[in-house]
Amino acid sequence: MANGSIPRILMLGAAPETRGEIAAVVDAYRASGLFARWPLHYVVSDSEGGVLERARQGLTAAREVLGTMASIGRIALHVHAEAYGSFWRHAGFVLAGAAARCPVLLQLHGGDFERFYDDSSAETRRIICFVLERAACVVVACESQRSWIASVARNARAVCVPNPAIAPSGPQQDRRENLVLFLDRLTGAKGVFDVLGAVAAVRDSVPDLTLVCAGGGDRAAVARVAEKLGIADAVKFTGAVGPSGKRALLESAAVFVLPSYRDALPISLLEAMAAGVPVIASPVGAISDAIVDGVSGFLVAPGDLGTLSRTLHKVLFDPALAARIGAAARESARRRYAPEKVLPRIEELYASLAVQPARAAAPPVRGIDLKKAA
Repeated sequence: MANGSIPRILMLGAAPETRGEIAAVVDAYRASGLFARWPLHYVVSDSEGGVLERARQGLTAAREVLGTMASIGRIALHVHAEAYGSFWRHAGFVLAGAAARCPVLLQLHGGDFERFYDDSSAETRRIICFVLERAACVVVACESQRSWIASVARNARAVCVPNPAIAPSGPQQDRRENLVLFLDRLTGAKGVFDVLGAVAAVRDSVPDLTLVCAGGGDRAAVARVAEKLGIADAVKFTGAVGPSGKRALLESAAVFVLPSYRDALPISLLEAMAAGVPVIASPVGAISDAIVDGVSGFLVAPGDLGTLSRTLHKVLFDPALAARIGAAARESARRRYAPEKVLPRIEELYASLAVQPARAAAPPVRGIDLKKAA
């Protein structure tokens, strides 16, 4: 082992096959060989249970991290966190790693960090910034998030690394002609109520239309609005789905709709593109960088129900257009967000922390200057 090199990386995040972006990203990392190429060990640090279950999982993870530090010495940590509770549950790992002189990659997921910060008190904001600045590097999915971190935590070193999207393998399944897929949290900020309005507007023209709402959130509120709009029989709920359930839904969807009011670059959207599903989304965060309107998807301003309804109608009634848009989306995702395009950036960061690849035959990576990347 090279002098001063770090022998192991502990990656911390959600349990496999759970809902949310973190599990999907880690699943893509694993499927793409990142764990085989680097000395990575995954530690489940969060769960979908209640407060006591989350606390128990956090304590179990803390024991494993501290035990590894005690037995091996200096290691690296790759910590995945979302806003609000997830951030606080993982902040201790960032601070403990920094205190032990173990470099930490803090990878932030979701598009709620700015709101999380704005909703916090001045003292809490200082703590958030302190945590961000203790990480060796903060990894975000889009440039707007990197710029925001630079504006609130000037000493934080942030880089933009998009989430990877894996295209389905094998032959494409037959899509259900009139299945509309909403795949995210069931909240107004994600635009689910606008999707209900658009489905109601086109329902008369497409009597067998089905809207599948896959995700956690306020299912009761969505069901009430669907009932009020007269489309309750057309709306199906799956609850939150893990990576394999998500892939099954994307294989059968005719169109993916996510008219968010705020977002970063949702992995569900990239996965829909990689699966060749035509996408209708809002130009928020980095979504407008991922989609060329009318070419690889459709962009509709948040809250523009009229345009959303007309676009949904157009996609459902023009199979040739839907096929063309889906094919362009798949090609765009392959060129820009395929794991072989994205993972080298993560591997550059690992190398910059003095971690050695697990295999001598691992492909070489270029070091990245974190100061320049900040």
